[in-house]
Amino acid sequence: MDLIIKGNKEYELLDSGEGEKLERFGDFITERPDPEALWPKKNTVLWQQASFCFTKNKGWTKKDKKVKDWQVKYADLNFIIRPTSFKHLGLFPEQIENWQWMDKIIRQNNNRPISVLNLFAYTGGASLVCAKAGASVCHLDASKNAVSWAKENAEISGLKDKPIRWIVDDVLAFLKREIKRGKKYDAIIMDPPAFGHGPKDELWKIEEDFLDLMNLSKKLLSPEPLFFLINGYTAGYSATIYENNLKEIFDNGKIEKGELLIAEKETGRLLPAGIYARWQKDV
Repeated sequence: MDLIIKGNKEYELLDSGEGEKLERFGDFITERPDPEALWPKKNTVLWQQASFCFTKNKGWTKKDKKVKDWQVKYADLNFIIRPTSFKHLGLFPEQIENWQWMDKIIRQNNNRPISVLNLFAYTGGASLVCAKAGASVCHLDASKNAVSWAKENAEISGLKDKPIRWIVDDVLAFLKREIKRGKKYDAIIMDPPAFGHGPKDELWKIEEDFLDLMNLSKKLLSPEPLFFLINGYTAGYSATIYENNLKEIFDNGKIEKGELLIAEKETGRLLPAGIYARWQKDV
């Protein structure tokens, strides 16, 4: 099942094409590369309105150099939008359908304590959604800067005092320690990258480490888990890969998988923005 995301007052995909996408985050329009946008642009005049433009050679150029970051309200949470050297802005709008799915499951099971493990958690969108819904959250990322950014998002969203455990660590090393501690989680979220480094320069390669990641994660599931979500942005990978791994863990419940797609504001043309596979317990 593909998840199609449409724009709202805080975010819109205005146009795309020729290897780029034009988006509006709150009050500012951004232009940045997107290798999936292999078609002609529809409105070339509109692209001239971009306040922030990213190119591989120059990085970000800004019309207003005084603006370093700004805030948007998305999914009833506040996020800091901050142009980074690797073209990301700190918010992935295509995840809103998954966020709503997690929020619903947690609220439907609020008669019990719920613990959520968010791996490769970046700036914390999923962590904040789960915490706001009533779960305790362990937020893990190898980047100290990303975790600090997530903490900022939590604070401006009024979630500073929620039970969120902030961890900067190598994912596989952390999972092994959690298993030794006897820790269990009712839900697991992950967004494994193709390649990366831990805080002590530990090497992560998805083709070599993904199976270990899944095996370790399985051992951390509680006796009555609620959901398991895998997101993917690795070029050439299929959601079926993640679906097959979920089937190895669960023999009941419901599994869904597909593409994450963002619809352009005027044309409705769909821009691929990632893949996902998710499991939830039987209702």
